[in-house]
Formats: sequence, structure tokens, C-alpha cells
Amino acid sequence: MTTAPTAPPPSMRLRELVFGAACAAAVRAAARLGVADALGDAPMAAEDLAAAVKTEPKPLRRLLRALSCYGVFAEEGDGTFTHTDMSRLLREDDPHSLRDIALWCTEPWTWDAWPRLDEAVRTGRNVVQDLYGKEFFEYLNEDAPQSADVFNRAMTTSSEQSARDVAALLDLSGCASVADLGGGQGHVVACLLDKYPRMHGSLLDLPRVVENALPRLREGGDLADRARIVPGDVRAAVPVKADAYVIKNILEWDDESTARLLGNVIAAGGPGTRVVVIENLVDDTPSMRFSTAMDLLLLLNVGGAKHTTDSMVSRLTGAGLVVDDIRPVNPYLHAFDCHVPQ
Repeated sequence: MTTAPTAPPPSMRLRELVFGAACAAAVRAAARLGVADALGDAPMAAEDLAAAVKTEPKPLRRLLRALSCYGVFAEEGDGTFTHTDMSRLLREDDPHSLRDIALWCTEPWTWDAWPRLDEAVRTGRNVVQDLYGKEFFEYLNEDAPQSADVFNRAMTTSSEQSARDVAALLDLSGCASVADLGGGQGHVVACLLDKYPRMHGSLLDLPRVVENALPRLREGGDLADRARIVPGDVRAAVPVKADAYVIKNILEWDDESTARLLGNVIAAGGPGTRVVVIENLVDDTPSMRFSTAMDLLLLLNVGGAKHTTDSMVSRLTGAGLVVDDIRPVNPYLHAFDCHVPQ
């Protein structure tokens, strides 16, 4: 039976940390193999699980043993394995599934980029440009379409899980229209249109992304008569006029791209327009380990950063917005409610 050690000494903790890649790779392997989906409510032997996911039993047992040390699956006294709260999150059918996010954070390009973190820290520049000869999203969509699909699914999952929280928080009762910028498949705008039956909404994202917009927003959908789908790059232009703009989890690029997007929003909306920016922060949050890790990953791929409250406020006011309120959306997201001054 595998048990997770408690309070290891610093020397062992550091050894565990430098083997962090093994843990990430194990989670990725379990997700790709579908182990969590094959394991039901009853304990299963490694041999039976191996038959279900078409692997060799002994290596699968080794994988499960390693993951059980971290609380992903649990090994019983008789050698069978059962689910834990974490392993269930790798199931595709779990309503809070993190399978696609686990895959996204361990995609092949990440294994090329992480060893160059010292270079990124020295220079302050992303390393993807040197690795692949092009900007990250250009590389993703042109050279790594499978990774691009994983990214889109991961962002969709994240958006689905937070869209209702965002809609519940925002009072847009004085707005006739809302635009969701970089909104993926449109979960946030759909939830807002559900909340406000007379509101019209626009979804703006890259063409490859909005091709897969929610059926509800497309022709024939129940929200289609109040929804507009706009393909485009928000960093280039915001060709949408709205009373309120929602910008969720995309102000993480380099400073120039962030400033360009905010300038585009201000130009499109004009004086008095409401702008709501939603981000997870690297301060005032219970998810510091995850947020700081994502912060380093953003340094590697786009030269971007997760924000502190102060740095987010600085960028918003520097672009010309007035910050009216800052509120938590849920345990890992904060909303910065702003307006364009008259």
C-alpha cells in the first residue's frame, strides 16, 4: 500500500521538487491513457485496469503507485486502486473535470520551454520565439494544431466552470449590450444573455476559436437572435461597440499587447463605457502555487505575466481606465470593474 509521507525534511523535499517533472508526466500519462475514466466506484486491480486501458500491468501499477503518493488515486491494502477527489477530476465526465487543463499544462512544447527558464529570467523575454522561430500562438496554430486544440478545450473547460460565477457577480442591468473579448466559445456571454433576456451580446475571438462557438449562439440556437459572433484578434482591433466589455484571463501577454488591447477597447467603446477585467492573481489568492507556476509559464511562452492587484491596477489606469471596484469572483478569480472616463 502506498502512503504519502508527511512533513519530509528539507533535503528530501528538495529532492521531491526537482523530480516535479515526473509527477507532471505521470498526471499527463494517466489523463492520456484514460485511467480515471476506466476506474469506476469499486476498487480495481492494476491488471484489470491495464486490460481496460490497453497497457502493460506492471508499468501501470508503477504509474498508479507514483500518483498515489500525491493523492491522485489511492492504493488499498490488498493492492487494488480506488479514486480520490483529485483523480476524479481527470475523468472526462466529471462536471469539474481538469483533464484538458492537465494536458494543456504538460503539452510537448512545455517540455522544450521549461529548461530555458533561466534564460527567460535573465532576459525577461519569452523563449518560444527562439525555439520555434515564431510567436507562440502563431506556432501553436500553424505548427502544433493538436496542442492548439488542447488549449482551446482547456480554455473552454475553464470558462465553463467560471462563467456562471462571473454572470452571478456582474450587475449589467443598465446595459443593453455586452461584448466578451477573447471569450473562447462564448460561455460567459451566453450566461449573461441568460441572465438578461433583453441584452444583446458579441463574442470576439480568433477565427479558429469562434468557428466552434456554442451552438446556442450560432444560427438556429436559442440565443442567436441576440448574439453576434465576430472573428478577429483583439490585439489588432475591437470592431464591436457595446455598453460593457468583459475581458477574462487574457491580459497576461507582454505589456505592449496588453496596452494595445486596452487601447482598442477604449477606442471602440468611447467615454462612459464599462470595462470588466477578470483575472487570477499572484496575490490575495489561496491558489498561489498554481498561479505562480502559470506566471512562469507565461514568461516562457508569450513573455507575459500573471498580475498582482497593484500591477493590474497600474496597467488599467495606465491605459486610461478608471478602476471603480475590485471584487473576488470565486476563490481564484478577481474582477476589476472599470469605466472609460468622460
